[in-house]
This record gives sequence, structure tokens and C-alpha cells, in this order.
Amino acid sequence: MEFSRRNFIRLGALSSLSSILFTKASAESFTQKDSFNSEKDAFKLGMAGYSFVNFNLDDSLKMMKRMDIRYLCIKDFHLPLNSTAEQVAAFHQKLSGANVTGYAVGPIYMTKSKTEIDNAFDYAKLVGVDLIVGIPNKEDLEYISKKTEEYNIRYALHNHGPEDKLYPNAKSIYDLINHLSPKMGICFDMGHNMRDGREPSADLKSYHKRIFDIHLKNVTEATEKGSTCELGRGIIDVPKFVKTLRSVGYAGKCSLEFEKDMKDPLAGIAESKGYFQGVCDAVK
Repeated sequence: MEFSRRNFIRLGALSSLSSILFTKASAESFTQKDSFNSEKDAFKLGMAGYSFVNFNLDDSLKMMKRMDIRYLCIKDFHLPLNSTAEQVAAFHQKLSGANVTGYAVGPIYMTKSKTEIDNAFDYAKLVGVDLIVGIPNKEDLEYISKKTEEYNIRYALHNHGPEDKLYPNAKSIYDLINHLSPKMGICFDMGHNMRDGREPSADLKSYHKRIFDIHLKNVTEATEKGSTCELGRGIIDVPKFVKTLRSVGYAGKCSLEFEKDMKDPLAGIAESKGYFQGVCDAVK
């Protein structure tokens, strides 16, 4: 082939155009994948604060910022239950600096007295969130139901699997609260639910109207011996779960709770985030 000046110019133009199109496509692809918290889905990706039990707030936020995860369920080891208004303001300022929003508090255990319940609602009001994730006694559910109406703050009971004699799975919670205030709901730990022998997508479909928060995780087996693993490596069908999230119109947070390698969790959390993002992009 003879490379005349005209052919050279034409090839150069085509090369430039291809480069421009490739760059544009790559940029659009990157933007779509990087902006998980877009309006594509009603649900948003977050982090369950317990994942960072071995880290202070600054280091936790650095990890979240690196992964572009923007919502945090606040644990009291990062913001104590007896915090002052000034401490809460400083806490939110740190979150804002990392482009993170605290959307809920908990899980908070409140099984000793009603005073713990009262304190939790005062704490949530001071922090400025409308959701408490909690573990109370069954006999206090009526009292909590009244508090949700008084404070206009929702309350989500957390299920902890077969070892949990109070709330092992989503059904066990639903059966206790379905006659109470509509502000009484479930923090659905899909991993612990699976460990108790209950399929997460089926229970999400059955109880979605009372599911206010989700702890997003996978597990190695559907028994008490099952343990947390990276989201794409376990036995839970995550694509099916995403389809169910969409079919029921779930509009809360799906917060990664990574309970493996807890002193060095960044790689596992990042892998799980990337897998979930990829599933959400791929699943129709």
C-alpha cells in the first residue's frame, strides 16, 4: 500500500477519531462504574460500621474514600453513645470531608433496661439519623414501637443467625413486629439468614415492606459453621438477590459487613464492592 500524504492524513484522522471515541467510551464506562451511588437503582451501597471495629474513624474513612463508598451505619466505637453535641458536629464534619453520610446508628444492644432504649433514641436524635439498628428484648418491642412514633425514628431489629436465640432470621423478627408501628422493621443480615437455613432472596421478597436496612455479605455454607467471605465467593446467589432488590423496589442501603480478615479488611471489602457493582451493572 502506498502511503501518500493524503492517505497518511486520512489514517491520522481515523486514528485520532478512534482515540477520541475510545477515550470517550472509556470515560463514560469509568464514570458509570465509579458512580455506584447514581440514580440507576433506588438502593445505595454503604458500609456497616462494625467492619471497622479494629480501626479508628480517620482510618475507616480513608478506606471508604478509596473505595468511593459514601454511606455509613455508625457504630458507637466511632461515636460514643454519650457524645456531646460538639462531638457529634465534629464527627459529621469528618464524614463530610470524606464525602460520607452517616445514615443510621447501630447495631446497639439494649437488653438490660428501658433506659438503654431511651438513651438510644436520644442518641439517634442528636446524631440526626432516622434509623436505629438494635437488639432489644422481645418484651420491650411494644415500648420501642411507641418510641418510634414519639421520635419519628425507625427501628430495625438485626438477625444474627442460628446462635441468636432472640432473632435468628428475618421471619423471626417479622412475626414479632408485623402488628406494631410501621416504623418497626428489620436490619436484614442476609449472611446470618442463610446460615440459619433461609434463602435470602425469598425472605427479602416476603418481608421487604419491613426491611429498612441490609447487611450485605456472603457466607461459606448454610449452617452454623458458615463464615463471612468475599461477596462473590460464597453460596448466596448475589445476582438473584440484586434482581429481587429491584423487583420489590427496595430503597434502603445495602451495607457491606465484612467479618473476615478484620484487622486487614481493605482487599476483601474492595473485592466485594467491585463484585456487587459488577453484578448490578450486568443484571437486567
